[in-house]
Amino acid sequence: MNLFDKQIYHYLALVFLVWGVYALANDAALAGQLLGVSTNTWLWLSITVPILHQVYVWFAWRGQLKYALISRIFGESGFKIYTIGFTVLFASRLIFIILLSLSNRDSIALSPGFSYALSVIFTLLSGYLFYSVRTYFGFKRAFGIDHFDESYRHLPFVREGIFKYTSNAMYTFGFLILWVPGLIFFSKAALLAACFNHFYIWVHYYTTELPDIRFIYGSPGNREQS
Repeated sequence: MNLFDKQIYHYLALVFLVWGVYALANDAALAGQLLGVSTNTWLWLSITVPILHQVYVWFAWRGQLKYALISRIFGESGFKIYTIGFTVLFASRLIFIILLSLSNRDSIALSPGFSYALSVIFTLLSGYLFYSVRTYFGFKRAFGIDHFDESYRHLPFVREGIFKYTSNAMYTFGFLILWVPGLIFFSKAALLAACFNHFYIWVHYYTTELPDIRFIYGSPGNREQS
């Protein structure tokens, strides 16, 4: 199986999503500034970070699967070094959306009751996912250690915690937390960035993770998917 077959779809989807952000970023979504930096700049930083993150994961996973690249360069520390980069980029998604929401606050008319209630629901679902990953799945597996350590490829399918309800809880529920800053601060730009993040992570799933699962396991049902 050629692991690079789906990349053209990744590129096309990314172009479409970036164009969508550009088309929807009107006056309200660009209003405001924070720390002397315009909302327009914060918005595009919030779009750039997930792109860098997902390209980083794609490069690390494919390089490791095809050529054991990370392990050859860093030896036994390869997975740990990869996870540090992953964590910094993943956390930066939320950090930049928070900064964007502060820069662009009060730019969209939402019912406070609805917005705050949705924020609580999204936070609880994301929190339950975090608990389920820590308790049942393990953070190493969530980071993709099966690309580095073959012994993890024989662990059983996870069906506990939030994983009882979907095999793809990471992407379904985990990214809901990115919507919360925009909902709390009524920021159109932050909601737009959260939407980009959530759609783009599914592009990652279908063009990177799912082909990797099939390459490693032969079918997507042999382990819990991220």
